[in-house]
Amino acid sequence: MIAVLNVHYSRFGDLESPDHLVTSPQVPIASYRDGFGNWCNRLMAPAGRFALTTSGIVRDTGELDPVDSFAWQHAVEDLPPETLTFLLGSRYCETDRLSEEAWRLFEHAPLGWARVQTICDFVHRHVAFGYEHADATRSAVETYRTGRGVCRDFAHLAIAFCRCMNIPARYCTGYLSDIGQEPPFGPGDHAAWMEVFLDGRWRTFDPRNNQRRVGRVLIAQGRDASDVPLVHTFGPNELKAFEVITEDVTD
Repeated sequence: MIAVLNVHYSRFGDLESPDHLVTSPQVPIASYRDGFGNWCNRLMAPAGRFALTTSGIVRDTGELDPVDSFAWQHAVEDLPPETLTFLLGSRYCETDRLSEEAWRLFEHAPLGWARVQTICDFVHRHVAFGYEHADATRSAVETYRTGRGVCRDFAHLAIAFCRCMNIPARYCTGYLSDIGQEPPFGPGDHAAWMEVFLDGRWRTFDPRNNQRRVGRVLIAQGRDASDVPLVHTFGPNELKAFEVITEDVTD
């Protein structure tokens, strides 16, 4: 198994204590960084019931996701080389099949931040969220066609549209608590959102929630969900239980 469950290196300095991966029963774990800089744990799971857990306390500013309405869009020829891979189509983001529709929908939207927000607004309206719609193989094209999905599908569709409009976009997975939200709260879960490259920096957008949130903790980044599955297994397995808990521990 390869598990990607630890806090991203960009937030490592915010950890009050290391968020070590713990297994039951205990097995040796070898760790490495993948091609995107994500921290991965490689292990051999024994037959039978096997549990993976992590826990930690992350210092957070308590501020909402930042907004920069004046962030401008780079011309493709001016983009840094490391961003170019996030302009290309990928397993779940078929730019070749969505390009014509993207330009039809967003050609007249203002460049830069406003265009990305227009894409997020559209995806947020177009796609109905529901855990019953979860499908591990659904792509951006299928999400656009069916108009339903979970947070990863919102992200994939928005990422594909951004890339079609020559805006580098990458897939992000992590923790997103309900801190600052009105109850009732749904079950805790990992979340998916995206980052786009505008005005010299990667910027956070969340087409699923389409609102600024508190306590967003990044785990991994990639071209799409195929690059950053929380657990990748090389053999038959069945998920028996899954639980995510995030709490505000402010004194």
